[in-house]
Amino acid sequence: MKKIKGAIFDMDGLMIDTEKLYVRFWIQSAQDFGYDMKPEHVFAIRSLSRKYSIPKLKGFFGEEFPTEDVRAHRTDLINDYVERNGIDVKEGLFTLLDYLRDHGVKMAVATCTPTERSRKYVEKIGASEYFSAIVGGDMIVNGKPDPDIYIAAAKALGLPPEECAAFEDSPNGIQAAHS
Repeated sequence: MKKIKGAIFDMDGLMIDTEKLYVRFWIQSAQDFGYDMKPEHVFAIRSLSRKYSIPKLKGFFGEEFPTEDVRAHRTDLINDYVERNGIDVKEGLFTLLDYLRDHGVKMAVATCTPTERSRKYVEKIGASEYFSAIVGGDMIVNGKPDPDIYIAAAKALGLPPEECAAFEDSPNGIQAAHS
């Protein structure tokens, strides 16, 4: 068995507690556009790239559902909330990051969140120094559940994927990491 040389982290819901914000603000944004979105709709698109989430949302609410407008409004709502209130870090994150760093494990973030926003979040929680790379959903063609983001993150670390461990919290992310 090969030694793990790299650790690739999902961000939302795993490192930072943004999942609750996504649920809250997807629902609020959809309501602002006149749609009755429920938590189960948000959970159904959790960690899915646009390629997969757009058809799913249109399947729930109809072809006329303004996916990109609702998404952009949701992002504005989240950004405003985070700017005013900060982001909650998941318990134990820094203990794990310290352990991996102290054992010479290279680390990257692989998230569906756009790269610029991901960098801001990682900086905001004071974790930038731990990560050699941040691979956002806007840097790849096929997002989760496809494996592209994990392959790109391993490459950014200069490691083959089989020498990296993935840290995930969603079924779609786990599928991507496993593939």
